[in-house]
Amino acid sequence: MTARRFALSTTLFAALTFAAPSFADKTGANADPGTPGADSAVAQLTMAQELYAYGIEANDPLAMLTAARITGSISTEDVVREAKTEMIAGLDVTEEGEGVDAPVDAAMMLAAAKDAAGEDPALLALIEDAEAEGSRGRIGGPSKTLSRLRAGHTDVFEVPFYGGRLAELAILGDGDADLDLVVTDENGNTICLDRSFSDKLYCSFTPRWDGYFYVGVKNMGRIRNSYYILTN
Repeated sequence: MTARRFALSTTLFAALTFAAPSFADKTGANADPGTPGADSAVAQLTMAQELYAYGIEANDPLAMLTAARITGSISTEDVVREAKTEMIAGLDVTEEGEGVDAPVDAAMMLAAAKDAAGEDPALLALIEDAEAEGSRGRIGGPSKTLSRLRAGHTDVFEVPFYGGRLAELAILGDGDADLDLVVTDENGNTICLDRSFSDKLYCSFTPRWDGYFYVGVKNMGRIRNSYYILTN
């Protein structure tokens, strides 16, 4: 499901500030405890990004190769989502540099794996096999939207999910800046909150009814972060 244009509201302001809503909740949270979709495309792509980040840090070409194969096996659909973007109040940030254009894709992962493999013939053969596979056998995956979020700013999206079905979303950044995530329902209830020092974030839950949810993404770093928002 894709997003729609929306006006600034009390709930949206709550998402922007990551503060608790100031009004009474009369209907309860629009979420039941959801089982994380460990085998879903959204979860798999999130894991692949984390595995690739580990591979870069550890200079492990096998980790990079595995991440590339997972990423290359899942197709994604580009959708247009309009975001409300605001400066984070009270955060003094001077942006430095421009960052990269987008999170790494399978081709970039394979290139990095090849560099890390050096002249190891076995590893190079595995990487060449993965390159030859290309996009064959790709399974259908989530929708994605690319957003370029300046340092010290917040994007807020309004995203609909169906009631009774597992809802998943992920934020996959380019690694240049820490991103925080909050998801609230239309009543201002916090459904997901992630303030970890990462820009790879995952959230899953099961809405009780069809409804819109506010997804707030905060750039806590000093440089722009180009990230994908993925939804199932």
